[in-house]
Amino acid sequence: MSDSETTKKVYVGMSGGVDSSVAAALLKEQNFDVVGVFIKIWHPTISNCDWKSEMRDAMRACAHLHIPFKMIDLSDLYFEKVIGYMINEYENGRTPNPDVMCNEIIKFGAFYDWALNEGAQFVATGHYAQISEYNNEIVMSQGVDSGKDQTYFLWRIKKEQLKNILFPVGSYTKSEIRKLAEKFSLPNAAKKDSQGLCFIGDINVKQFLKNHIDAKQGDVLNVNGEVIGSHDGAFLYTYGERHGFIITNNSSQNKPHFVIGKDLEKNTITVSEEISLVENVQSELLLEDYNKLVSDSVNKDVSKNIVAMCRYHAELIPCSLEVITETSTKISFKNPQERIAEGQSVVLYSEGVCIGGGVVSSLK
Repeated sequence: MSDSETTKKVYVGMSGGVDSSVAAALLKEQNFDVVGVFIKIWHPTISNCDWKSEMRDAMRACAHLHIPFKMIDLSDLYFEKVIGYMINEYENGRTPNPDVMCNEIIKFGAFYDWALNEGAQFVATGHYAQISEYNNEIVMSQGVDSGKDQTYFLWRIKKEQLKNILFPVGSYTKSEIRKLAEKFSLPNAAKKDSQGLCFIGDINVKQFLKNHIDAKQGDVLNVNGEVIGSHDGAFLYTYGERHGFIITNNSSQNKPHFVIGKDLEKNTITVSEEISLVENVQSELLLEDYNKLVSDSVNKDVSKNIVAMCRYHAELIPCSLEVITETSTKISFKNPQERIAEGQSVVLYSEGVCIGGGVVSSLK
């Protein structure tokens, strides 16, 4: 690192967890001027999350590292733009990715803008991703630890933001991060990883939705349209789901059934014992809200070697890419795939570089 980089200020989003704490420690070790920031997004209508305890853990980590600590309250924005988006998507029969929206609106939206206005040259988080170079261009690539890589949730970052973003833990495996936490003697070194929604933690999404959307019990149908059970509300289910509904037909109640269709107007879901039915596979799909993370020259260079991740940590599927409009793209699979729910994110890669992503709009 050159002398000119040693005093650059970086604001680190501190969740109170191990990953973001190690990120701050690594940056301090690299002689950055590090400021730890706790982003408060908890809202009283969401859950009983003990956000004050998480903030204290972040404060303790900052105190141990002898770096300044700040807090920014984005709870109202989070509830309006992230939770509101999630509720609206489910209400309209789509399956959203709220963590993707949280990264766009909160971490690399309001927090990013605020940090740069405060004088930071960089914003950093504890995400398992990497900022690297490809053909002299700054790009986002997958983290070293394939089991922890989080680029699937980061595809809405704007290309022009990449030069101001750091992902310090992305070049390490999770086990190495744990060892680094011990090396730095971080007070939260032994803390378990958080699960669930963004910075909120583990919440029962279906129960939360029932509190905000009028859910009515409806019929579960088989492929012949016969009633074989009941469910709690059609909007709660997504394609491929195999839990949360009751099969009462004695001849089939012990066999796993998968959701292959739903009708919001009639409040019914259709299930089958065969997830790979012809009507439940697709050879192509349309992505809207497409965000291109590389330049046209790089996109052209990698266009013959593109793979798609259709669900978090799902298998990377070879595909081809056809640009429809500036924000709309069609991808075609070389082999038909199980149906992807509308509203889900599909993220595209080539040679580990995240080249863009979009939201499933139509299914074929």
